[in-house]
Amino acid sequence: MKKVLIANRGEIAVRIARAAADANLVSVAVYSDPDADALHVRRADEAYALGGTSSAETYLDISKIIAVANRSGADAVHPGYGFLSENAGFARAVIEAGLIWIGPTPEAIELLGNKVTAREIAVRAGAPLVPGTDAPAADASEVRAFAEKHGVPVAIKAAFGGGGRGLKVARTMEEIEDAFESAVREATVAFGRGECFVERFLDKPRHVEAQVLADTHGNVIVVGTRDCSLQRRHQKLVEEAPAPFLSDEQRAKIHESAKAICREAGYVGAGTVEYLVAPDGLISFLEVNTRLQVEHPVSEETAGVDLVIEQFRIAEGKELSLKEDPQPVGHAFEFRINAEDPARGFLPGPGTVTRFEVPTGSGIRVDAGVRSNSNIPGQYDSLMAKLIVHGATREQALRRAQVALAEFTIEGVPTVLPFHRAVAKHPDFTAEQGFKIYTTWIESDFAEELANSEEIATTSVGGEREVLTIDLDGKAMALGLPAALVHAIRHGGSASDGAGGGEASVVDADALLSPMSGNLVSFSVEDGTPVAKGQTVAVLEAMKMESPVIAHRDGVFTAASFNPGQAINRGESLGSIA
Repeated sequence: MKKVLIANRGEIAVRIARAAADANLVSVAVYSDPDADALHVRRADEAYALGGTSSAETYLDISKIIAVANRSGADAVHPGYGFLSENAGFARAVIEAGLIWIGPTPEAIELLGNKVTAREIAVRAGAPLVPGTDAPAADASEVRAFAEKHGVPVAIKAAFGGGGRGLKVARTMEEIEDAFESAVREATVAFGRGECFVERFLDKPRHVEAQVLADTHGNVIVVGTRDCSLQRRHQKLVEEAPAPFLSDEQRAKIHESAKAICREAGYVGAGTVEYLVAPDGLISFLEVNTRLQVEHPVSEETAGVDLVIEQFRIAEGKELSLKEDPQPVGHAFEFRINAEDPARGFLPGPGTVTRFEVPTGSGIRVDAGVRSNSNIPGQYDSLMAKLIVHGATREQALRRAQVALAEFTIEGVPTVLPFHRAVAKHPDFTAEQGFKIYTTWIESDFAEELANSEEIATTSVGGEREVLTIDLDGKAMALGLPAALVHAIRHGGSASDGAGGGEASVVDADALLSPMSGNLVSFSVEDGTPVAKGQTVAVLEAMKMESPVIAHRDGVFTAASFNPGQAINRGESLGSIA
């Protein structure tokens, strides 16, 4: 293996290019039109245009990627995560083109990527499981029948996906139809297939996973466990390794069942076996991700293993560098730095990063896909970078994380940094005698604090702030002020002046304004229908995620003349409620 094509974008493409350099391999990047100036294009040794804007015509176009591999002279393909990383057809196309596929076999991807057959393998391997359907549900009525037998809540999950996309939870029978339709739509957009299966949803569980490596010589090891319970919309925001507050028995069960599942499936490569851990300690197999995970760096930092280098070794037919499960050294956290606004329900916020300054210091690692002046396109997911912090103990790693998060500066787009700063100090997260975080903690236990946090509220549109250092009785103090006010003080004029001065615009109180830029999925209510404040009126899609638009008041909804699929700008009126 001499030359690796990276069939991905963003921070993971940069990460793989760096590993390729470490392994003395030439790296080849591919890019869409919006990514022409992206960091991964600059970091790779070579880069080739795919021609197009959407995922479907670029990073999901198998023929284009194979053509670039042939044109560039690459002899191997690394898929990263997302996009085609768990697509058995892509793996076969790579192999049939005479290239080395850096990943599991197409057969293993099919077996474990399909959550139904993955459950069957888990049963044969003796892994713990909750009740679930044996095949994808044909329609919402089948989901209802399952719920009538096993109870609610139920989880409706994409059979051919992961990462929280295409996953919806129905907590009442009345929510099932909308949840099923939304899950199918998201799965189709994200993975090209809309099949979804159903299982009983465990309330308030932890999300714990095992990082597995398996080579072609029969060696299978668990590099370590991770806790990934801090999630919003079923997508992870903070991860840590090793998973804290597990008993020796729980940890042993996870390690052994994860290896048993991989052996049963004939798995080769890097993969992740995921579990839910209920408050009473019950462990239930969730799924297998047949690829490198976003959160892999926390396992690297605590195990001393470069997982991408191990992927290269496995693809070349070499043995793993380790033959036994390594003992973790210290503790590590990963904070996903997304272009999302936590003050507005984590709405995606594409745009231009005007300032990007990372923290430094002992135990600090930043894997980034952007830099100052990078563009964050609305067509792809919102992940910009990952802050990984390592310490000798969980407590030390937390203290280092608090300092690093305070130093991390990003301007130009909304980010989740204020949320991370708040969580890193929250007693539910920092407690030394037990773990109070679970997969829906953000939406439930933290919801009120999230809504009322002054720090988090500063990320809202129009709420940009600038921090000034002032001298108070000889002591330096930080003072946060609205950026418009600071601008007015420095340059004269009114804080309400726009770039061109003049009167402030008048907002129609009846107008239902779009909280984000994206594409209209659908209107949830008919034109001329009475709606209540807080009711979902429309659904928008951006950065591969569907987000509801809710009524800001009671009244009768009059829809604007938009069609499904049409682009909507943030602040644009979707209609009126009067």
